[in-house]
Amino acid sequence: MTPQVMAQIHARSMTVPKPWSARTMQDFMRAPGTILVSRQAANGQLGGFALGRIVVDEGELLTLAVDPGTQGNGLGRDCLAGFLEACQSAGAARVFLEVAATNRIARNLYTSAGFTEDGVRKGYYQIPNEAPVDAILMTRSVE
Repeated sequence: MTPQVMAQIHARSMTVPKPWSARTMQDFMRAPGTILVSRQAANGQLGGFALGRIVVDEGELLTLAVDPGTQGNGLGRDCLAGFLEACQSAGAARVFLEVAATNRIARNLYTSAGFTEDGVRKGYYQIPNEAPVDAILMTRSVE
């Protein structure tokens, strides 16, 4: 899995926030405490990934992306489960994330995985020529 392939999947699956570049992916992958969990699609290609980090005793899910052509087959759920397991193994007590208020599919996934909505960042995602989108803050324990 390369940062370029990850950026391609991110671009195909994200509108809010703005998709990340291969350079951004690479920078996160090189940072200390990074956790990257990926899953293959039925065709053997990269189908999705979860990218985050451990900071002291917390895990932060930075992004979770599933190629639109493979969505609905449990890859996102598998990536998230793998990420949570990795956070627990690394000693995290809890995991947090931000998700666009308009991303109902992701919010449902996170809720079904035990995350609770803990706050809102009003107008967090700025989109050219569109109204700002709120970020929903979510957390869950992994102890």
